[in-house]
Amino acid sequence: MVMETDDYLAVNRANWDSRAPVHARGYNIERLLADPAALSGVVRFDLPRLGDLSDLDVLHLQCHIGTDTLSLARLGARVTGVDLSGASLAEARRLAERAGAAIDYVECDVYSAPQELGERRFDLVYTGIGALCWLPSIERWAQTVAALLRPGGRLVVRDGHPVLLAALGAAVSAEVEDRAQQPWITAEGELTVALELPYFEQVEPLVWNDDYSYAGTDKVASPRSVEWNHGLGEIVTAVLGAGLELTALLEHDSVPWEALPGLMVEDETGEYRLRDRPQRLPASFTLTARRPAV
Repeated sequence: MVMETDDYLAVNRANWDSRAPVHARGYNIERLLADPAALSGVVRFDLPRLGDLSDLDVLHLQCHIGTDTLSLARLGARVTGVDLSGASLAEARRLAERAGAAIDYVECDVYSAPQELGERRFDLVYTGIGALCWLPSIERWAQTVAALLRPGGRLVVRDGHPVLLAALGAAVSAEVEDRAQQPWITAEGELTVALELPYFEQVEPLVWNDDYSYAGTDKVASPRSVEWNHGLGEIVTAVLGAGLELTALLEHDSVPWEALPGLMVEDETGEYRLRDRPQRLPASFTLTARRPAV
């Protein structure tokens, strides 16, 4: 049965409302507050693609508790954060106040942002890691971004690669014949990356019930969530179809959370990649695009 729009929003809002206090204790917020020049690891990774944000109007979609939003403000931008979770925005406002940052927060889902923001348009729309999977239609997302950009405005999005989001860790159940020629191929009984979840966008979502989130140690009160994957070609095609000009598409072998427990190792920057042969897995991607000036 296809999940109605209001249903998925209600389910995911409850899930993220319950994650907000857990993440507020697990995101190392005190480190951000101790140094007024500190940036979140996510924004620090994105710096080469962000460029100079001084005096720009920046919209951060799906901003959650605002650590990346604060980091964008510290780069000189006038930032507005949008999120569907009121509890997340309460934490974001508290963080901004403690940091002395003037950030405007708006509570709404992504697709409603043009209506909620009225005539406001932005020089940059930014979407950080772990966001696109919560949206059922990547085409509608791209159209929303295009509507929020000024002529000449830019989109910067880094997210989990759809190959990673289709993968699980699984044990190899039989010897692979090609190991005779390529001995580094995973042996029988060892853990490897298996493509088991949908890669392409589906009408029906994946429904999850996870008592624990990716950050923090406490249980979440509303563990149910719904997600959709979107293939890389679908994302690029949606951006082009919305009238934006693609300016860069990069694939990375790392992602800033332990997406495949038991298979990944953390580096000194907080990025995780496969412990064994990370070159075989695109773990995240960065896409940048621009709305034509005329």
